Parts: sequence; C-alpha cells; structure tokens
Amino acid sequence: MRYFTKNTLKEYSIFFWTILISILAILIFIIYTKNKEEQTVKLFESLENVYLKKTIQEITKNLDPRFTSINYISKSGDTYENIVDDLIIGKNEKKLILNSILKEKDLKTLRTNQKFTFKFDNMNKFKIVEFKIETDKKNEIIFKTSNTKNSFTSKKIKKNFKKKLVYKETSIIDSLYNSAINLKISPNIIIEFARLYGFQVDFQRDIWKDDSFQIIYEEYLNDKNQTVDTGEIIFANLNLQNNDLQLYKYEYEKNKIDYFDENGKSIKKTLMKTPINGARLSSSYGKRKHPILGYTKMHTGTDFAAPTGTPIMASGDGKVTKAGWCGGGGNCVKIKHNKTYQTVYAHMSKFGRGIKKGVRVKQGQIIGYVGSTGMSTGPHLHYEVIENGRKINSQKLRLPSGKILKGEDRKKFEVSKIKIDVLKSNLIAKDN
Repeated sequence: MRYFTKNTLKEYSIFFWTILISILAILIFIIYTKNKEEQTVKLFESLENVYLKKTIQEITKNLDPRFTSINYISKSGDTYENIVDDLIIGKNEKKLILNSILKEKDLKTLRTNQKFTFKFDNMNKFKIVEFKIETDKKNEIIFKTSNTKNSFTSKKIKKNFKKKLVYKETSIIDSLYNSAINLKISPNIIIEFARLYGFQVDFQRDIWKDDSFQIIYEEYLNDKNQTVDTGEIIFANLNLQNNDLQLYKYEYEKNKIDYFDENGKSIKKTLMKTPINGARLSSSYGKRKHPILGYTKMHTGTDFAAPTGTPIMASGDGKVTKAGWCGGGGNCVKIKHNKTYQTVYAHMSKFGRGIKKGVRVKQGQIIGYVGSTGMSTGPHLHYEVIENGRKINSQKLRLPSGKILKGEDRKKFEVSKIKIDVLKSNLIAKDN
C-alpha cells in the first residue's frame, strides 16, 4: 500500500486550490463580461435617446407649423361680419374675405350651424390662404388666394356624403328629450322637433305619460358609413292623448321650405307658444303675492323655471328694441314683431351672440340664456306678450296659422304627402 507523505499531500492541496480558484476566476470573468456588455448596450441606448431627444429639441424648439386651420360653426345671431372680425388678421384682409363671401349667391343668407374652415399661412403676412364655407349639407364653396394675393378665387365643391333616411318612434315616458336621447336621436334633431311643435304645444303641460312621437329625418354618412351630420326633418307626428299632430316638410316655392299639417296649413304662427324648452311653468299671468315684495300685485307675464344657461328663443320674427338692464327685470330683451305684437324676455344671465338694439331676429333664434338677474328668487324666464300696447296672457293667445296652401300648391302638397306616407310605411316595414 502506498502512503501519501506530508509533502505529497501539500502538493495535491495546492493543485486543488489552484484549479478551484481558476474555475471561479473564469466564472467571474464570464459573468462580468456579460454584465458589462449589457450595461454598455444600455448605456449606448441611453446616450442615443438623450442625443436624439436633444437633437429633436434643438431642431423643433423654434419651429412652428407653417399652416394651421381653425373650424367654426355659426350660431344664432351670427353675421359674416362678426365671424370674419374675430379672425386675428389685418383689416384689409378681413375686408377682402368679407367681399368675396358677399359676392356668392349661395351665401346671401347665413344659416345656423353653417360650417367654416380657415387655413392660415404663419410664414406669410397675408395669413388666410384658403377658407371653406358650407352652403348646405352636400355642398361647400372653397376660396383660395390668387397669385396677386389681392383677391380670392371661389369654387363650388360637392361633398362625398351619402344621405340616409332614419325612422324613429317611441312612447314618451318622462320627457320628450330623454325619450329621444334614449333612441340615440341627435340633439340637433330633437331641438328642431321641439321648435316645430312649439307653435301649438306646451311641452310642460300638454304632454302626458305614454304619449308618443314618430319622426323621419336625414343623416349624412362618410365613406366608412359613420354618421357625420344630420339633415332636415321630413316627417313628424306627435300623438297627444290619442290625437295625431302630423307635420310634413314641403317646398312650396323655390328654396322656401315649411312644415304643413295634413290639411295643408303651415304650423308657423306669428308667435311661438313657449320660447323655451325644458322648462316648467312656475308662475302664470294674473294677480299673485310677489315672492320678494310680499304683497299682492298683478303678474303681467308668464314665468318658466329652468336651469341657468338654458337657451331662450325669439318667439317670432322682429326687431330688437332693447337688449340691456331693465331694473327689476335684470338683463332683458324686447322685440317688436309687427304693429300689433311685442315680447319681453327678462332675468337673463347673458344675451345671445350679436343680440343688441336694432338687430333683426328670426323666430326660434337664440336671444339669451336663463338666469336670475334683477328682482328674482331663482333662475327662470319672465316672458311677456304685449298686444296693441297692453300686456296679455301669452298662454291664452290664439294666433292664426301662417300660409294655407291652395290651388296648384295644394295639389302638389297632396302628392308630396302621399310620397312621404309611402316612405314612412317602407321604413317601418324595413325596421320590422
């Protein structure tokens, strides 16, 4: 048997530890190298990002886009003058734009919800290089600067929208507005529907639970079949306590469109029954105990309670004779409609755009917003009707309908009405 000497064991021990240390060194080297590579990559990535960011910042810090566009949708009370005047451009340029607009026959009348687009050149003193104005749902006019930049050239463009007719019907559970919203009807259509029936229906008192309505209106779709806009109401029916109030759209003269009942009578009257929607009648015409003064006196108008900011409409065509402070009436507007009738709207929070003394307004145009200015205990509209200089009860006012179709117009209307009724039947059948 061979025995290890002391020296031999010592030699083996040294060899073993040498091998072990070598292995550990190799492992440490490998791990270190890998980590170092990863750290180096991360470092370079970080440096690259920092460099990129700084480079982009240096390039873009003083760089603005050359061309920018702003869009505007006309509101009640707007004029071409005030729209152009709001543009941050020179006076000569404003005048040039306005003159170009007024030359176009299709733009003689500014409509509510008409779309404007203005393209600015931020590198040029003559800032507006192009602007577009919608003439109707299907067409627009584009204006571009000429080479001399002293005039605009105009061109009519037809939009690539598809028109779709939509039929909706439902029972009214709590309110007309909420019932329509539940059907996903556009607010624009709901407002127009309420405006049409505002001549003969008090939405606060005349509508009962389980009354119903039907409506056919236009929608405009893009190439992805997405609804981009709504058009006009074609047909409407409001069923109140089993009585149908049907309205048909009819063009009785070129570009003169109105809504007529089934007997060919225009629903339009001199004055609307209520110049506000979404309100409740809080105080009627007649003697009452004044809520602030505390004694009984004559209440010469009708009060409609509504949230602050609720739009107030002109109840008829006319001329604004006052738009300002009316003492206890707060902010008020007075309108003279004709030789017989005037109306007053009091306690407004603010006036509608462009509403001032001397301005002519259209029936249904927004002239102000509900508030509680003056002698008032809460937000509401105080509405007065003056007949031949005497304040009367607006809710008992009986006004004749507008135009009554006769002769050839009546025959054409009957044909149009039949077509709409057939259309309604087809749309109902399609939905079912």
